[in-house]
Amino acid sequence: MVLPLAVGRSKSIKALEEAMARDRLIFLVTQRKIQTENPGKEDLYSIGVVAEILQLLKMPDGTIKILVEGVERAKITDFIPQQGFIQVRIKRHLETYAPNQELEALMRNVITLFEKYVKLNRRIPIETIMSVSNIDDPSRLADIIASHISIKILQEQLILETWDPKKRLTELAKILTAENDILSIEKKIQVRVRDQIEKTQKEYYLHEQIKAIKKELKETDDYQKEVNALREKVRKSKAPPEVAKQAEKEISRLEKMMPFSPEATVIRTYLDWIIRVPWAISTKDQLDLKRAEKILDEDHYGLDKAKQRIVEYLAVCKLTKKMKGPIICFVGPPGTGKTSLGRSIARALGRKFIRMSLGGIRDEAEIRGHRRTYIGALPGRIIQSLSKIKSRNPVFLLDEVDKMGQDFRGDPAAALLEVLDPEQNNTFSDHYLEVEFDLSDVMFITTANTLYTVPPSLADRMEVIKFPGYTKEEKIKIAQKFLVPKQVKENGLSSDKLVISERALNLIIRDYTLEAGVRNLEREIANVCRKVAKELASEKGGKAVKITAKNLHRYLGIPRYHREKPGQNEVGVATGLAWTEVGGDILSIEVSIMKGKGSLTLTGKLGEVMRESAQAALSYVRSNAGKLGLPPDFYKDKEIHIHIPEGAIPKDGPSAGITMAIALTSALSNRPVKKDVAMTGEITLRGRILSVGGFKEKMLAAHRSGIKTVIFPRENERNLKEIPKEIKNKLKFIPVKNIDEVLRIALVAKGKRKAKITRRKKLGRLPLAQRLPRLQAKEKTEWENKREN
Repeated sequence: MVLPLAVGRSKSIKALEEAMARDRLIFLVTQRKIQTENPGKEDLYSIGVVAEILQLLKMPDGTIKILVEGVERAKITDFIPQQGFIQVRIKRHLETYAPNQELEALMRNVITLFEKYVKLNRRIPIETIMSVSNIDDPSRLADIIASHISIKILQEQLILETWDPKKRLTELAKILTAENDILSIEKKIQVRVRDQIEKTQKEYYLHEQIKAIKKELKETDDYQKEVNALREKVRKSKAPPEVAKQAEKEISRLEKMMPFSPEATVIRTYLDWIIRVPWAISTKDQLDLKRAEKILDEDHYGLDKAKQRIVEYLAVCKLTKKMKGPIICFVGPPGTGKTSLGRSIARALGRKFIRMSLGGIRDEAEIRGHRRTYIGALPGRIIQSLSKIKSRNPVFLLDEVDKMGQDFRGDPAAALLEVLDPEQNNTFSDHYLEVEFDLSDVMFITTANTLYTVPPSLADRMEVIKFPGYTKEEKIKIAQKFLVPKQVKENGLSSDKLVISERALNLIIRDYTLEAGVRNLEREIANVCRKVAKELASEKGGKAVKITAKNLHRYLGIPRYHREKPGQNEVGVATGLAWTEVGGDILSIEVSIMKGKGSLTLTGKLGEVMRESAQAALSYVRSNAGKLGLPPDFYKDKEIHIHIPEGAIPKDGPSAGITMAIALTSALSNRPVKKDVAMTGEITLRGRILSVGGFKEKMLAAHRSGIKTVIFPRENERNLKEIPKEIKNKLKFIPVKNIDEVLRIALVAKGKRKAKITRRKKLGRLPLAQRLPRLQAKEKTEWENKREN
C-alpha cells in the first residue's frame, strides 16, 4: 500500500536523510499521544510497519513530503542511542496462513460488509469495491479494507497488532458491522430532516403564491387580518413610543413567519400582553377630604394615624395636582384591620384595589416575570395584576411582606427594592415585557406582623405606620358597630331577632379570646349567631333572643381562658411585660436558690439576647451585694435557677432585664415582690434602665391581666401619649432611670411584711367566737367582688 506523508519534526527529517543515504527503509510507528512533541520510548507503540521511501520532496517551508510503501509488520525489540533521531532494532514478522473454507467465508463476509459500507459512505469511490473483490490474500485484504474505513487510531492499531489474518478479519468484521449500523442511523436522520425541510419549503412556497394571488385580487388572508388587528390594538393602547416601537418590531417578525410555527405563537402571546397592559388607562382620584374621612370612619374604628396619613396624601394631591404614590407599610398584630384598611383606602380615593399575597413567595420571577426564552413564560404578578384591573394607578396591597422566603431561584425581596422605591419605580422593567412601565402613580401599601424579618434595605424604602392592639373598650365598640351587624346579616338574622348585650361582649373578649386584634372575637360572635339561627329555624315564629352575661355559656360553652388576678406576694417571682407578633403579653419570671457551686441555670427556651440579660442582671446583683444587704460571697455556695414558664414557646429580647434583676434580688434577700406590679426595661451593668419597644402593646397586656402598677424606662415617657385615656385612668405608670428605684417600688418593705404577719398572728390568737364573724364577713366581701367582676 502506497501512502503520502508530510514530515516536519527535526528528528524525523534527520531519520529520513539517514534512510535515503542507506537503503531507503524506515520504520513507521504510532505515538500514543498526538500532543507529545518529543516522544520517547514510553510514548510509542511497539508494533509498526517497515516501509520503503519511493519519493522525497523538500518544501520551501522546511518540511518534507514523502511517498512510502508498506513492506511488512515488525516489532521493536530495542532502542539504539543515537544523536539527532530515533533508531531501533526490530523483529520482522513473516505472515503464514493455511487456506480453508472458513477463511474463505470470512473473507467474503468482510467484502460484503465493506460493499455495504461503501454504499452508505459516499466519500469512498465505488470502484474500490471491484479492486478489493479481486484480492485473494486474506492479510492484504484486511489491511486494504482497514485503510479505507474511518475508524479510531486505537482500532487501527489493534488491527495492525493482530498477526493472525483470520483474527484480523474477524475483528474487522465487528468494526464494519458497527460502522454500518451507525451509518444507517445517520442516513435515516438525514432523510427525515431533508423531508421536513422540503415540506416546510413547499408550504412556504405555496403560501407565498397564495399571498401573491390574493394581493393581485386585492384580498387579505386571515393571518394578515390577525396581524393588522394586532397592529391596530397596539395603536389604540396608547403605549409610549419606545413600547410601540418594540411592538411594531415584533409584528414585523410575525408577518414573515409561518402562522403555526412555535415562534409565531410566542410572539403572538407577547403582543397580547403588551396590548393588555394599561399604559394610559387610569382612574380619577376623589379629592374630597370630608368624603374620604367619612368612608374611612365608616369602615374602621380607631386607626387614626393611618387615616390621617391618607387624608394628608389627598390634601397634597389636591394642591399639587401631581404626586408620586406613597409607599406605606402597616405593621401590627393579626386581626387589627391592616388588609381591610387597604381596601377602604381604595374606596376613599375612588381607585381600584389589588391585593397580592407575598407569604411563602420564594421566586424572584413572581415579581419581575420570566424571560421569554423559557417555555410558558409570563410577566410578573405586578404587571399581571395591573393588566387584570385595567388601571395604572390602583391601590396595590402587598400582603404579608415579612413572610417572603428565598432560595436558588432568587430573592423576591431584592426584586421589590425597585418596585417600592419612588425614585426608581417610574422605570420598572419586567423581564418578560423587556420595556419600562411607570409604577410611580400606584399607591403601594404593604402589611407585616413584624419588621424583624424584612430586609433593612426594603424597610428603609417604606413609611411604617404601626397598628397596636385594641383595648377592651375599643373591641366592644368595633363589635357593636361592625362585627355584630355583619355576622347577624351573614347568618340570616336581623337586629330584632338577636341582641347581644355589652356585658356579654365584655365576657366574650375576656374569657373566650386572647388576641390583640378582633379576628377571634368575630369568630365567636359568628358562633353565637349560628346557634341562635338554629334555635329560630327549629321553632317557627321564635321569639327574639338576647345574649347576656348569664346565658352566654349556653352558646359558647365554658370559658377558654382564665385570667388569674394578682394573688399574694411571692419571693423570687416577678411579673414582666413582653411584646409578640400577636400583641403584648405578661411574663412571669421565677428564681430558685439552692445549695451548689455558684452556677447559673436558665430554662424556658430563652434566646441568646435574653440569656445575656440574665447574666447582666446577676452581675449587677453580685457587684452591688453590699448595697442590697447580701454577703459579698453569697454566690459561692449557691446555685441560681431562673425559669420563665411556658417553656415550649421561644422567648428573646432584652426588655426582661429589670424583671430578672428584681426576681433575683427578691430570692436572695427573701423579700417578696408585689404581685400587682409589672415591669419592663433593659438593664446595664451599672444598673441603668434603657428604653424598650412595643410600649403600647405591653401596657394593653398589663391592663388585660389586672396589673395595677407598671414600671417602665423614663426614656419611654414620650410613648405615654399613645396610651388610651381609659387605660391611663386604670393603671399607675412609674418611669424609672435606674434599678434602685425599681427595688424600692417592686419589693415589699420589711417592716410592712412583719406588720402583716403580726396582725395574722394576733387574729389567730383570738377565740373562735370572735374570729368567726370576721372570717364570714371577709368571705362575703370576696364573693361579692368576684360576682361583680
